Amino acid sequence: QVQLVESGGGSVQAGGSLRLSCAYTARTYCMGWFRQAPEKEREGVAIRDSDGSTTYADSVKGRFTISKDNAKNTLYLQMNSLKPEDTGMYYCAAGYRCSYGTNAYNYWGQGTQVTVSS
Repeated sequence: QVQLVESGGGSVQAGGSLRLSCAYTARTYCMGWFRQAPEKEREGVAIRDSDGSTTYADSVKGRFTISKDNAKNTLYLQMNSLKPEDTGMYYCAAGYRCSYGTNAYNYWGQGTQVTVSS
């Protein structure tokens, strides 16, 4: 069983930055960040596999960076140039294959709220 605990969410103005953290208890092949806005489906934001390869949703390319510190057992999401449409609950996910589909992930954190005001 893998436990994931997110932190780092908050409220910022458009153009600001936040760094999300996800502490995990065991390694898996793939980890990623997802987000869910009110009344919308959960969507993938950034994915990182165990080889260090990363992919990003088109909406966040060039603004968000996913990274991992194995010594600290922590996954990060650096979010810059935030926009109001980035608002939502952000979830950390872990699994054994990489996909932007939520079904690919076996473990989920409880989420951390990000609110971006214009």
